[in-house]
Amino acid sequence: MGELVTGEAVALELRPARLPSRALAVLLDLVVAVVVYMAVTIALVASTASLDVAAQTALSIAAFVLVLVGGPIAVETLSHGRSLGKMACGLRVVRDDGGPVRFRHSLVRGLIGVIEILMTFGVVACIASLVSARGRRLGDVFAGTLVVRERVPATSGGFMPPPPPWLAGRFSGLDLSAVPDELWLAVRQYLARMGQLDVHVGRAMAERLAADVAARTGAPVPQEVPPPAYLAAVLQERQARESRRAFGDPRGGGGSAPLGPAAASPPSPASPAAASQQGTPRTAPPQNGQAEQPRDVRQERRPGTGFVPPA
Repeated sequence: MGELVTGEAVALELRPARLPSRALAVLLDLVVAVVVYMAVTIALVASTASLDVAAQTALSIAAFVLVLVGGPIAVETLSHGRSLGKMACGLRVVRDDGGPVRFRHSLVRGLIGVIEILMTFGVVACIASLVSARGRRLGDVFAGTLVVRERVPATSGGFMPPPPPWLAGRFSGLDLSAVPDELWLAVRQYLARMGQLDVHVGRAMAERLAADVAARTGAPVPQEVPPPAYLAAVLQERQARESRRAFGDPRGGGGSAPLGPAAASPPSPASPAAASQQGTPRTAPPQNGQAEQPRDVRQERRPGTGFVPPA
């Protein structure tokens, strides 16, 4: 289950960034780095005018390395993969498993970036990004990272396809209590991103998820039901049960129905035959013209509850 969740987090939730957005982010980062480097250089020239040429050269090299190489590495490490250019373009650097990058990842990307971006003016990085299936440059390959898109359109995901009509109520008798929440989340993510996956990858993932759900429920997947349809039907059944548990059964099976006017009113006097059918004790007719109250009423007058015993 751990491997399944990790694989789905990368495949379903992370969208690799392409070359145009990455190039724009790198260009913005370079502009900021060059502006900072020029400001630092002017400050060094003004403060080291009394030093010799060798000291000034050493300080200039140190400023170049710290600003243009160490600066991006530090920013990327502290911001967990979000530099200024990447934040402007909605990008982020993550590990291959979808986790946040650490210092060693940023260090490898920054050192290799000096060669493939600064020294070759980005030509090597562009070629590597075009060749890679996920748009990774050499620094990403050696560091084990990936640049992904953080901001995606709201309409690109989140739609849950309904199950086929012929599966309505098919799995109402399944025991879904043993299915963990992590597996339900994986099923929801797969159904929401099913149209964006490769056909073979989506089929294998659906079969694996369906097998996991069937193993937890104790009932095998029917052979005539495709795995995606099975997952959609089981998920809909689980949502229906949660809705009935939260808001009550609309069919009236889970609770008492409200009493109507006829049920709420006390029973009216009926014939002796009806009284005997309902179990009401019969009283003798009044004598000497005096109305006699029933024995139970004379002993204790209890307030009416509105409850009518069944016939």
